[in-house]
Amino acid sequence: MLDLGQIATQLLRRLDPETAHEIAIHSIAYGLAGRGKADHSALKTHALGLTFPNPIGLAAGFDKNARAVRGLAKLGFGYIETGTVTPRPQPGNPKPRLFRLINDHAIINRMGFNSCGIDRFCQNLTPLFRPNKEGHVQAAGVPLGINLGINKTGADPLTDYPALVGRVKSYADYITINLSSPNTPGLRDLQEVDMLSRLLEAIQTAHPDRPPLLIKLAPDLEDEAYGPILQAAIDGRADGLILTNTTLARPESLTSSHRTETGGLSGAPLATRARDVLKLVADLNKGRLCLISSGGIESGRDILDRLKMGANLVQIYTAFIYEGPAALTRLKQELLQEMSRDGIRSLASLPR
Repeated sequence: MLDLGQIATQLLRRLDPETAHEIAIHSIAYGLAGRGKADHSALKTHALGLTFPNPIGLAAGFDKNARAVRGLAKLGFGYIETGTVTPRPQPGNPKPRLFRLINDHAIINRMGFNSCGIDRFCQNLTPLFRPNKEGHVQAAGVPLGINLGINKTGADPLTDYPALVGRVKSYADYITINLSSPNTPGLRDLQEVDMLSRLLEAIQTAHPDRPPLLIKLAPDLEDEAYGPILQAAIDGRADGLILTNTTLARPESLTSSHRTETGGLSGAPLATRARDVLKLVADLNKGRLCLISSGGIESGRDILDRLKMGANLVQIYTAFIYEGPAALTRLKQELLQEMSRDGIRSLASLPR
């Protein structure tokens, strides 16, 4: 029998994707999506100097404007990544710009960093914090990541990213620099090693006291590009990489009617490339940076495989869109089953 959350998810799927997304954000923000069960202690994970109740995070792009953080945390995510937020408000690309590829269990988006802007974003975050003797304590209950981007026009990355870090560093448990969305012209050029090095130097100079800093990379780079980027990230004192963002590739296996839409593809068709990039980078990384794997994660086996391949944490997006909160319950149950099958008593015991 379906519970109320599953019924609501099925009803939302009958609506226009962006309308459904907006309703979901409001429902979660008002606590109407329910609450997940407490996590089994075997799922506790340590990374970035933080403790996560489980390794499953929500990828950026769902709660772009930090409107539903507390409600999302109650659903059972191990951590939440909000954003992408830009310096100034911007509407993003013209609609329609979000497409469900149901037959492929995938999504294509060309949202274009639609954002309320950093001022309103920080206003939305303020109620999550309460003062104490040590400063502000985050009250959402799980680690909070904040994903930063640049405006489509008038952007100056070497100025904008450090300024954004300065605005959010008192709110974030970690910060992600998004250099890999395919929907902002010129953004992916910032992954080029010289530019990345200059960008990290600018952030480090302005904010040596910042929270852990991660870089979100595209899956569409040549394999040979990841090694130099990894080294630039290490040299620039970054703390981790998110592997990967959405892809511009269109696998021949796609069958849905929206398969030719432009934008970034996420979900099941991205899984193979996401795994390949993780393995490549993990082999080079040798545990030096925290690695978060994202892209096509649909089962507990997927999660455990990525963790065993070298990821410290994982993120989901498309599975959550299609299944709602039930995805978290299922994934954690399956993960525990797969751990038992492999003789793993706790995720903390996995070699790093």
